[in-house]
Amino acid sequence: MTWYKPADVGFATRSKLADLGYGARLFFRLLLAALPTFRRFGLVRDQMHFLGNYSLAIIAVSGLFVGFVFGLQGYYTLQRYGSSEALGLLVTLSLVRELGPVVTALLFAGRAGTSLTAEIGLMKAGEQISVMEMMAVDPIQRVLAPRFWAGVVVMPLLAAVFSAMGVIGGWVVGVLMIGVDAGSFWSQIQGGVDVWQDVGNGVIKSVVFGLTVTFIAVFQGFEAQATPEGVASATTRTVVVASLAVLGLDFILTAMMFTI
Repeated sequence: MTWYKPADVGFATRSKLADLGYGARLFFRLLLAALPTFRRFGLVRDQMHFLGNYSLAIIAVSGLFVGFVFGLQGYYTLQRYGSSEALGLLVTLSLVRELGPVVTALLFAGRAGTSLTAEIGLMKAGEQISVMEMMAVDPIQRVLAPRFWAGVVVMPLLAAVFSAMGVIGGWVVGVLMIGVDAGSFWSQIQGGVDVWQDVGNGVIKSVVFGLTVTFIAVFQGFEAQATPEGVASATTRTVVVASLAVLGLDFILTAMMFTI
């Protein structure tokens, strides 16, 4: 059995607190860099294309198949209670409230988040970050901020695409394959989905998840060790930490939205 000395525990605790403090300072620096970053919109636009366009296919296909599954499961569940006409409402509320923002954030972390971490980590390993600092160019302003804000902007758009494709998938299974009345399917959605309460809460979640996942990705890349092993380890940490953070924040946000 391994016994740890109090000094080792104290050193580890102090190191973690120092990392949290540095991460908080970096996060606020990125928030304060919003206005200067959007003044150079070309940098943000390029990163939006990189993060959004290359993630669009997996988001759309995943949303469609999630809609297929929800259409099947929802129909057989509602049929027990004679409420199969409410299939559209069930699928839509499940997507715009929960599954759309959460699954999009998880897919975004695995696709775009790892790319950001690897890209920034390789720039650090190739000493490009050091060269910028020697040339009096702030790497946070030039490298991290455009990627961070591009991820924040792109996340709600991808979540909307995911939810829309999911609703289409539920319509294909429920209406075209099973035979639910199309008028009931769409009228239940129009009458039961509140724009501010349901869609608005989903948008808020997607923005929070965009801030969280993108910050974790750029932070891990910026703090990665300048070695191939360090970049690989940082990329793995991005997926793990971002996924856990998204799931934990989803519970907190849901509890707040339904109690306030």
